[in-house]
Amino acid sequence: MEPSSSNTGFIQQQPVIKNQFYDDVSYRRVAQLFLPSAILDKITPDVTQLGREVLSQEVFDWVTDAEHNQPYLRGNGRDSFGRPKSELVVGEGWRKLQDYGFEKGVVALNYDTDHGPYTRLVQFLRCHLWEASCANTLCPAAMQDGAARLLQRHLFSSASEKLTPVERKVFQNAYDHLTSRDPTKTWTSGQWMTERTGGSDVSQTETVANFDPFPSAAVPLASQSESIPLGPWSISGFKWFSSATDSNMTILLAKTHPSKGVSAFFAPMRRHNPSLVSHTGETGNGTELNGITIQRLKHKFGTQSLPTAELELKGMRGWLIGEEGKGIQEISTILNITRVHTTVSSMGYLGRSLAIARSFALVRPVGMGKGKRTTLSSHPLHLRTLANMAIDYHGMMLLTFYTIYVLGLDERPLPSNSAVTKVPTPPKELVQPLLRVLSSLHKSYVCETTVPLVYGCMEALGGVGYMQNIESEHLNISRLFRDCCVGAIWEGTTDVLASDTLRALKHPLSGKQSVQALDWLILSSKNVALAKGWQELKNKLETGKQEELLPEARGLVFGIAEIIISVLYLVDANSNPGAEIEAMCARFMEKKGFDVGGAMGKGMKEGGLKLDQAIVYGAGKEIAQGPKL
Repeated sequence: MEPSSSNTGFIQQQPVIKNQFYDDVSYRRVAQLFLPSAILDKITPDVTQLGREVLSQEVFDWVTDAEHNQPYLRGNGRDSFGRPKSELVVGEGWRKLQDYGFEKGVVALNYDTDHGPYTRLVQFLRCHLWEASCANTLCPAAMQDGAARLLQRHLFSSASEKLTPVERKVFQNAYDHLTSRDPTKTWTSGQWMTERTGGSDVSQTETVANFDPFPSAAVPLASQSESIPLGPWSISGFKWFSSATDSNMTILLAKTHPSKGVSAFFAPMRRHNPSLVSHTGETGNGTELNGITIQRLKHKFGTQSLPTAELELKGMRGWLIGEEGKGIQEISTILNITRVHTTVSSMGYLGRSLAIARSFALVRPVGMGKGKRTTLSSHPLHLRTLANMAIDYHGMMLLTFYTIYVLGLDERPLPSNSAVTKVPTPPKELVQPLLRVLSSLHKSYVCETTVPLVYGCMEALGGVGYMQNIESEHLNISRLFRDCCVGAIWEGTTDVLASDTLRALKHPLSGKQSVQALDWLILSSKNVALAKGWQELKNKLETGKQEELLPEARGLVFGIAEIIISVLYLVDANSNPGAEIEAMCARFMEKKGFDVGGAMGKGMKEGGLKLDQAIVYGAGKEIAQGPKL
């Protein structure tokens, strides 16, 4: 017997995280289910490379730098002589990660590439791989995407007829920046809604916009190099949370009149000021914040690399988007996009956490009693735990990417001569009613459910999972857990979104269409148990008053979500059958109280270690049994 020391004795073998494009069984199934084979074949080389690069040491070094060198206000917001100076400083790692995302087109792909209604699916399959390695740079990218979509609607639809030549120039310039892949030109965007009066209750907004155009002879510029003028609206107020404080522009809400509700505005973050004097004494080329004072940065449990601030606006110059009083309608375009981004981020954290747990299980030896030893990957209880998490993960992947599929259909409808897809494709008249429900439902369910699952992955590593692991950043599940927790909070908490889904289903005008859309989707499965479960929920919705149903909204919405997941599980199992996917489908439905029924239900619920290994690692993979004493 030899005693161990700091450098001798047992030292755990380092787990190796593999390219999730191939290693993540659920990811592969979702890509094969939702994308036509021609598109999947076309994007495979690019996505494979992305999956490899996001696991590189260089990228993880940038993540560590972004977490260690967190954003701060130079001089705590003042210069040496006490003058206010809102100069935000972000670390090199943050800038490198953001530039990498720009170059990879995490937003631009949806606007410069055309895969028809599948474009959004391709975009978010890539975001899923990038999320856990981006150190939250996909947060401002989400708002960048939403702002691009909003401006696209105003520039390239019938709404464009209402734009003046100057407005068209301003909006087109912003859109071109938002959809660029050139890091020297790409803009991100803020989305300023939250105030001290309430997060999602924008009706109480205290920010005020006054129409106060400049004299035509002297219009100040937002950008001298591009001759972009500042807007005719002067906006003042206090925004309680801005999660893209280093952005180049923002879309914000403000009131123009007490009786008109809130309106949406576009505003650049900075403006040209020729009178500014630099520290070298030069004048003429200075820029400053556009009537914005960064009051303080927020200190958060997670997303610590992301600069979030309180902002005071005094005379911020902006441009009205759409009509006065229609701000909620305009901002909903952005919310449809940012909520999907938030859900994909939660799924990205969970997918990476499961990848870490899988890789750790392959190399971690454990005792089995009576002198027997094996790896965790061959431990029946551990594998059952991982398999159960993998089943929930795949169900939420199906719900998330079905929502993205419907979003893609809304933006780029399928041509009438298109081949029939594997997943249920709603009639054109039901696309928007179905998206109206799914946009809130999928985020409320997924972002709430992923948090304990990511924690479960952290627990699967034992004490190592609880460590920060900055010396082995690729294993840092504790960072992923902290960042994942915000998904159920921003862009609408779980209760807010459950209430919103209930409101959509009970709407006096469009509610019946949304119920009809769910009817179409759920009954397409031809599963008796699912049809019965939906009928019970539908009866509650149709007979109960909205205020009476409100206390039950979370349960109602989660119940609908689990029925939809079951429908999609059956579609997946039928389109690409196999023992593992059939068992996953049966176990999920049984846990939720539904009978699979039919031929598929036979023999799906049984299975021991080998079946659990196939669920976790994929069918046909040999799992090492580990050392024996």
